[in-house]
Amino acid sequence: MRARNIGAAAATALAVVAARDLVQKKHALLRNFPVIGHARYLLETIGPELRQYVVTSNDEERPFSRDQRSWIYASAKEENNYFGFGTDNDVEHVQGHAYVKQRTFAGALPDLHDPQAPLPSAKVLGGPRGRAKAFRPASVVNISAMSFGSLSGAAITALNKGAALAGTMHNTGEGGLSSYHRGGGDLVLQIGTSYFGCRDEDGTFNLDKLKAVVDSAPVKALEIKLSQGAKPGLGGMLPGAKVTPEIAEIRGIPAGKDCASPSRHTAFHDVDSLLDFVELLATETGLPVGIKSAVGEMSFWEELATLMARGDRGVDFVTIDGGEGGTGAAPLIFSDSVSLPFRMGFSRVYSTFAERGLTDQLTFIGSGKLGLPENAAVAFALGVDMINVGREAMLSIGCIQAQKCHTDKCPTGIATQDPWLVRGVDAPSKATRAAMYLRTLRKELLKVSGAVGVAHPSLITPDDIDIMNGDYDARTLASVYGYKAGWGELGKDLAEEITELLTARPELEPKPGV
Repeated sequence: MRARNIGAAAATALAVVAARDLVQKKHALLRNFPVIGHARYLLETIGPELRQYVVTSNDEERPFSRDQRSWIYASAKEENNYFGFGTDNDVEHVQGHAYVKQRTFAGALPDLHDPQAPLPSAKVLGGPRGRAKAFRPASVVNISAMSFGSLSGAAITALNKGAALAGTMHNTGEGGLSSYHRGGGDLVLQIGTSYFGCRDEDGTFNLDKLKAVVDSAPVKALEIKLSQGAKPGLGGMLPGAKVTPEIAEIRGIPAGKDCASPSRHTAFHDVDSLLDFVELLATETGLPVGIKSAVGEMSFWEELATLMARGDRGVDFVTIDGGEGGTGAAPLIFSDSVSLPFRMGFSRVYSTFAERGLTDQLTFIGSGKLGLPENAAVAFALGVDMINVGREAMLSIGCIQAQKCHTDKCPTGIATQDPWLVRGVDAPSKATRAAMYLRTLRKELLKVSGAVGVAHPSLITPDDIDIMNGDYDARTLASVYGYKAGWGELGKDLAEEITELLTARPELEPKPGV
C-alpha cells in the first residue's frame, strides 16, 4: 500500500511538471519534450563536474588539467606528487611544449633537504631606488591579489596564515586590508581604482588613510593596480546587497549601497603623473612601490621605461598579469580575448626595459598560471624575479575548479560569502596545506635549477629552455621571443650575490636590506 501511494504521488508530480512544461512559453525544448527535457538543463549545470571526472583526459581540461590539479592537491597534502609510467603529454607532436635542457656538470648548488625550501629573491625590492624600507623578499613564490569579498573570510585567513608558515608575502587585492589578512603573513597592499581603505567619501585617494592602514599591519610594499589579466580596462559594480557592514567598514564605503569601480585611476592621468604618485607614496611610507598590469598596447610601457631611464623617478617593481589569469567574474570577451597571454606580454615588457639597460634596476613579478613548475621555470628564464600564485593557492586549500566563482555558490566555501558554504573551510588545516604547497613549489624550482646547473631559478636563461614545434623543430626561448644576448639574465653582481647567498651560508633567513 505504501509503495502504491509513493508511486501515485510520483506520477502526480510528473504529471504536474509535464502540464507546466506544455503550457509555459520560455523554453521551446520543454514544450516539445516535457519532463525529459529537464535532463538537458541538469547536464548543462553539472557540465564542469562531468568534464573533470568523466569526459576529459588527464592533460586536457582548462584552466587546470586533472594532472595539474592532482599535483597541487598532492603537494598541499604532503602526499606522493610523483607520476608514473611516463608523461600524458603528446610530446612528439604538440606544438609549443617547453623543455628544460639539463646540464651534465654544475657548480655549487643549495641543499634540498631543508623542509622550508628557502628561496629568496635575487633582487632587493626597492634597493636600487634607495627606499627607506627596502628589503630582500624571503620567497620568490608569493600569494597573488585576491580580495576579501571575492574570497570568503575563512579562505583569506587560511591563505594569510599559510603565507606566514611558508615565509611568503600575501597580496591583499584591491578590496582593502581586512581582519582576515592579519594572520601573521607579510602583506603587499594593493591600491585599485576605487582606493578601498584609503579613500574619501567621494572615492578620491586619501594619503593619510593609506598611511594609517600601512601602520596597522605588516605591509611590506604597495602595488598600484592598473589592470588585471582577466578583465583589463574594465571597471566593476559591487551590488549594494553584497556591501555588508563588514565590507563597508573595510573598504570605506556606505553599507547597502551599490559601489561602482571606475576602469581608470583618478589620482593620476598619464605616465608622468603616475610616476609622481609612485614617488609620493614611497616618500610618505618608505615602502617599495610598484604597479600591476596586463599587457595590451605598448606605448605605455615605452614611455614608462623612457622616463625611468632618466633616473630621478621610477617604480620599484612591475607585476605582469597574463591574459590567462583568473578572476571571480568577468565578461567572456574579456576572459578570452582581451590582453596578451603571459609569455608574450611579459617578454614585450621586459624587452622594453632591457633596450634601455634597466632590468637590474627593478624587480619583475609574473602572474597567470605560474604556480606550476614548468610555467614558473619558463617565466624565470624570460626574466621574472618572483611569481604570484592565485588559483593554484585556492586549489591548495580545497578549490575543485567548479567554476562557480561568479555565482556566490562556490561548493567548497572559498569564493563565496554564503555562511553555510563558508563553514566548510577549516582555516587552520587549510593554512597548513597552503604552506606546504608554497614550499613544495619552491623545492621544485630548486630541483629544476639544479638540473640546469645553477643555484637559483633566476639564473636559468632563455637559452636553457627550448620550445618544441612538433617532432621536427625546436627553438630557444630567446629565439621565440626575440631576446638579444644577455636578456633574461641577471647582471654579474646580482648573479654572484644570490649564488653566494644560497650555497655558502647555512642560515638563509634574509636580513632587512640585505
